[in-house]
Amino acid sequence: MQLAPPEPAHPATVPDIAAPVAPVSPEPGVEPGPAGDELTMHVGGLRLPIHVNARGLSLGILTTIACVFALQWAQKFFVPLLLGIFIAYTLNPVVRWLERWHIRRVVGATLVTVLILGAMGGTLYRLQDEFFNIIDELPALTHKVTKILTSSSGERSTIQQVQAAAAEIERAASNAGGGDQRRAIQKRTQSVPPVPAAGGASSIRVMDWVVVGSVGLATFLSQATMVIFLVFFLLLAGDTFKRKLVKLTGPSLTRKKVTVHILDDINNAIQNYMFMLLVTNVILALLTWAALRAIGLENAGAWAAFAGVAHVIPYFGPLLITIATGAVAFFQFESLRMVILVAGASLGIATLVGMVVTTWMTGKIAKMNPAAVFVSLLFWGWLWGMWGLLLGVPVVVVLKVVAERVEGMEVLAELLGE
Repeated sequence: MQLAPPEPAHPATVPDIAAPVAPVSPEPGVEPGPAGDELTMHVGGLRLPIHVNARGLSLGILTTIACVFALQWAQKFFVPLLLGIFIAYTLNPVVRWLERWHIRRVVGATLVTVLILGAMGGTLYRLQDEFFNIIDELPALTHKVTKILTSSSGERSTIQQVQAAAAEIERAASNAGGGDQRRAIQKRTQSVPPVPAAGGASSIRVMDWVVVGSVGLATFLSQATMVIFLVFFLLLAGDTFKRKLVKLTGPSLTRKKVTVHILDDINNAIQNYMFMLLVTNVILALLTWAALRAIGLENAGAWAAFAGVAHVIPYFGPLLITIATGAVAFFQFESLRMVILVAGASLGIATLVGMVVTTWMTGKIAKMNPAAVFVSLLFWGWLWGMWGLLLGVPVVVVLKVVAERVEGMEVLAELLGE
């Protein structure tokens, strides 16, 4: 008995598998691209590709946030490391010059480190009397500040008047409020200590400031010691790490050439920037010393050295110098005219040397956008404080050099470039 073959199903009931499926547009005027991460938008008859990679964008944001928190958490490690690397880059040409005179590298590195420490120690020794004079005058300055804050005629000072006004507002609020609120405010106002009379003891905890300053000084000395040893060992190593980095880039000759060019550009940029910074700060210190000495400010050499060190911090260093010298002039002369003269001289010298010479030379050396540099300084200052302001420009110089040579970092190079 033969079975008849099954009849084919009705064409309308059998789906055509080979038939193309029309793509579903996410929204009117937008078509999905071939890769799934690109959208094509129709605007006025034009097809505009919009690249969207949600996974890559999310990973990039998470990686950036993790790096920022890691840099902030490891500040005490990265700050001495970067400072030592930059100083070693600056002093490395001197050690190479000594090697050309057939002086071994270990001897040259030791000699350069000792000479740098000797120069710093000699400068401090020459200015130690002026620094000790400033320390000896601290009680007199404190007495002047107390005299300014408290009136000798028996009238209340500005701070005391503000405290009295706050107490009056509290009492007025307690009278206007309800019973429970009134009792709560009265209880809180009674717990506040009374305002001291004129000439009484100050509520400022000076010993707390001394303790914090001592801890900060000890931390600074420990970090300075680590930086000195790091500079010595980096000078002793020479081009060892450079050869290792070139070797780790891979067997490709093209990658090795790119790595060598990146390291050479970083070396030249850092050396030129640090040398320019050293020269301009020395010039600023000498001009500040001459101006303050001509005006008659006491301990002009110490304040000139402070100006030379503070000017290392871009943009904010001149402001700090102006405030410090103006305050010292006020305590010494007690005259508004002399304060304006001293502060104006400091600001004028800092503007001439820092804002004109340093900015111009930095632009010539690094060829960077000043607005991008300022934004990066704000970022590094927020991240590491004063050390971030000091190291921000060299770090940005290194990032720009790397971005110009590495594929995929063209956006960063364009943002930092001129």
